[in-house]
Amino acid sequence: MRRREFITFAGAAAATSLPSMAVRAVERIIKIVVLGDGFTSGAWLPAGRNFPDRLEFALKAKGQSVTVINAGVAQDSAANGLARLDRSVPDDTDAVILQLGANDMTRGRNPDVTRTALAAILQKLRSRHIPVLLCGARPHANLSDAQRKAFETMFSDLASEYGVLFYPAFDDAFVDDAQLKAADGFHPNPAGIEAVVTRILPQVEALIRRTGR
Repeated sequence: MRRREFITFAGAAAATSLPSMAVRAVERIIKIVVLGDGFTSGAWLPAGRNFPDRLEFALKAKGQSVTVINAGVAQDSAANGLARLDRSVPDDTDAVILQLGANDMTRGRNPDVTRTALAAILQKLRSRHIPVLLCGARPHANLSDAQRKAFETMFSDLASEYGVLFYPAFDDAFVDDAQLKAADGFHPNPAGIEAVVTRILPQVEALIRRTGR
């Protein structure tokens, strides 16, 4: 092959490969922040077995280009989550999984206080154009009938009001099964986390679609 022909062939080959290389170069990694409490932070769990880590693993196994950030703090209330929202959810966040309110119930907090804090979080995220998956929780046994009814409807009402995706009860996958709970009888163990991930995965995939990817 003469030199001029070789250069022409090599140039054509390089041009053919450029589009696919460019696609790989600009492939966007979706950043999901999990703003939650001990259910998601990894309380009572070994390293690498918390909800954000296992969710990221499951999403990547399905071909999703994601990173899932653990912004959970054990024993946090909804008001605590609101207070740290800006530093916990950075500007480059694509989506948020909001899991707060369970501790409010265990402490017998006024449902109106919890609702106000969650509504403020949702409003702030809406103003930042960040899609949200709101997770509810099972009402705790220590609540009065009036508190239980208020908490039962609070999460779904907020999801409807703010037009966000909704997962009715984060703890539903493990709360009735002692084999899926940690030694404290409240938080999920590693098997409990896997059960949550399996159940919530379709909603998280819907959340990713809302990022416009």
